[in-house]
Amino acid sequence: MGMTLVEKIISEHAGKDVHAGELVISKVDVAAVQDGTGPLTVQEFKKLGLSSLKNPERSILFIDHAAPSPRKELSNTHMVLREFAKEYNAVLSDVGAGVCHQRLIETFVNPGEVLVGADSHTCTSGALSAFATGMGSTDIAVAMGLGKTWLKVPATYKVVVNGKFKPGICSKDLMLYFIGMIGADGATYKALEFHGETIENMSMSERFTLANMAVEAGAKCGLFIADDKTKAFLKERGREDKFRQILPDKDAEYERVIEINAEDIPHTVSCPHTVDNTRPAKDLSDVKVNQVFVGTCTNGRIEDLRVVAEILKGKTVHPDVRLLICPASKDVFKQALQEGLIDIFVEANAAILTSGCGPCVGVHAGTLGDGEVCLATQNRNFQGRMGNTKGFIYLASPYVAAYTALRGYICAE
Repeated sequence: MGMTLVEKIISEHAGKDVHAGELVISKVDVAAVQDGTGPLTVQEFKKLGLSSLKNPERSILFIDHAAPSPRKELSNTHMVLREFAKEYNAVLSDVGAGVCHQRLIETFVNPGEVLVGADSHTCTSGALSAFATGMGSTDIAVAMGLGKTWLKVPATYKVVVNGKFKPGICSKDLMLYFIGMIGADGATYKALEFHGETIENMSMSERFTLANMAVEAGAKCGLFIADDKTKAFLKERGREDKFRQILPDKDAEYERVIEINAEDIPHTVSCPHTVDNTRPAKDLSDVKVNQVFVGTCTNGRIEDLRVVAEILKGKTVHPDVRLLICPASKDVFKQALQEGLIDIFVEANAAILTSGCGPCVGVHAGTLGDGEVCLATQNRNFQGRMGNTKGFIYLASPYVAAYTALRGYICAE
């Protein structure tokens, strides 16, 4: 019986051939936590009584969710992570460096590797053809200490996308469309393996968006075959020597095959309060917006900022709209500065935020008022996600976000 991509990667790390449904012990290449989940990981690690990390240079602690800290309680938890990093020689990614998932793809994860992180959107790195998945804080403590973890090998859905997008359609539209089609629990504990000419023609940035939101369909991971674009991305980041291509077998056994025609996908918006509550943007022109947020590990990359800047150039946002721009990492921020994008945003009356997760998780810098509406390029719109259970969050692409910021209501032109 042939193997899927996830079965091949896990087989390498388990030291034997494995198939969907098996419980295995797998080696771990990279383990990561962030400031919301990290303190518990530190606590549990110390309970294990281990004197060292298995791979300290690939154990990363990110301070990104409350960066910079808005409260003394969070500042104290940051101190815990900084002290742990020093004591055990772990890697610390501190305030301003960026969102953990963006930093992981920029610097730490390579094709064919296993990444486990105490954050559900760890699956972003699957676009690099790695098995990347979120786990609980205690599981990550074990992975950091022992360099291995246990898991059930997921069955795979093969998602085949062919055709060309209509003008202005982004991979975010595709993913929202897909989640609306199968439901927020439609791929629970499955691996999503992306194929087709549309996928092959996508930039790495677009692939990262798809992998990032795999978990919003309930998936364990989202995987892509590494190709020349993957190699070029790694070369740009100084890791060309880490490139390798793993291919699923031609006779791989898929639990389900889902085919999508890219030409059928409209500008798609996820409405409150679930990600699978999707509608075409054109049907939402009666929705007035108070805030537009562009950023996060989903759509805060340089390509996303370019899309927004091109639409905003020479214009100003609607007087009733607050536009927040948050580059996903320091490197993205620097590139946006060099390309003049930050100037365009400032002239358009946008507020520029420190690279991090604050507004997306409702910790700070963008909390909604009662009854306010935000259209965001993030990945979740659960009730209370942006810090107020009386707020309303719509999810969309950077393209839709830019036009919505200009018009004051949801639109894509």
